[in-house]
Amino acid sequence: MGKAITSKKDKKDKYAEKLRKTLAQYSRVMLVTADNVGSNHMQKIRASIRGKGVILMGKNTMIRRVIRTEFKQFEPLLPYIAENVGLLFTTGDLRELRDLVLAQRVEAPAKVGTVAPCDVTIPAGDTGLEPTQTAALQALNIATRINKGQIMILNPKEIIKKGDKVGPSEATLLQKLKIKPFTYGLGLKQVFEDGLVYGPEILDIDLNELVKKVANAATRIAALSLEIGFPTLASIPHSLARAFKSLIAVAVVTEITFAQAEQIKELLENPEALAAALASSAPAAAEASKGADAPAAAAPAAAEEEEEESDADMGFGLFD
Repeated sequence: MGKAITSKKDKKDKYAEKLRKTLAQYSRVMLVTADNVGSNHMQKIRASIRGKGVILMGKNTMIRRVIRTEFKQFEPLLPYIAENVGLLFTTGDLRELRDLVLAQRVEAPAKVGTVAPCDVTIPAGDTGLEPTQTAALQALNIATRINKGQIMILNPKEIIKKGDKVGPSEATLLQKLKIKPFTYGLGLKQVFEDGLVYGPEILDIDLNELVKKVANAATRIAALSLEIGFPTLASIPHSLARAFKSLIAVAVVTEITFAQAEQIKELLENPEALAAALASSAPAAAEASKGADAPAAAAPAAAEEEEEESDADMGFGLFD
């Protein structure tokens, strides 16, 4: 008896020690549910994420105790550590690891008494069942007719709602139709990173698309700010660029000078150097003008637009 108690205590101590090492090593955690996941299925999941993540299951009381006493940075996870959950640790890309885990979900039939994880709808169309088997469909009030010697369902019919228990009639019909409506595997519950907990939908955000939207919003804010004369962080670089060009203009027509204006003054005072600079830029301008069909009347508008766009020159780009 004493040996059994000691063995049980040793297992708890080993689990606690493994948990401590894992919490100390990783900063990113996904809280996952593991309902209806068997041992063989779990082994396949562990194999699929080997080298990319580590998963620890169960022992909710011990997990909460270790976090409260030794790893307070993980405390935001505590309200979600309940029921059959596990901790999936990684230092890599959370989205990639999520996809690996979800790829290991397996189809499963609807068994009597099982709580449905999703709605189940029987599609319309031919069933492949013989006319003698209409009783299975009539029991669920599914409208049918006989078509070319087989039963045909006239309209889609929802037979199970999410959260309901599967009854014998539903299970029998789904089995006859060879439909496996459920999938089982690890489900993503919460994401923890940098001390904050997020919903799993955060991993569906495309960062490149987010950057584009932020850049577009900043451009619109800058344009509005410049138009109404109200300075903002987005418009200040443009305002500084415009002011700098005004200073250059003043320096060119007066004796006033400063370091940034010296190069421009030298070019204006040396016609040969100015001609060489213009000649070097001519090929690029000619290449850009190829294929342009705009009428000559549009030239002033184009020049004006070019002047507006040049606000980002002089090293004052919007995001510099």
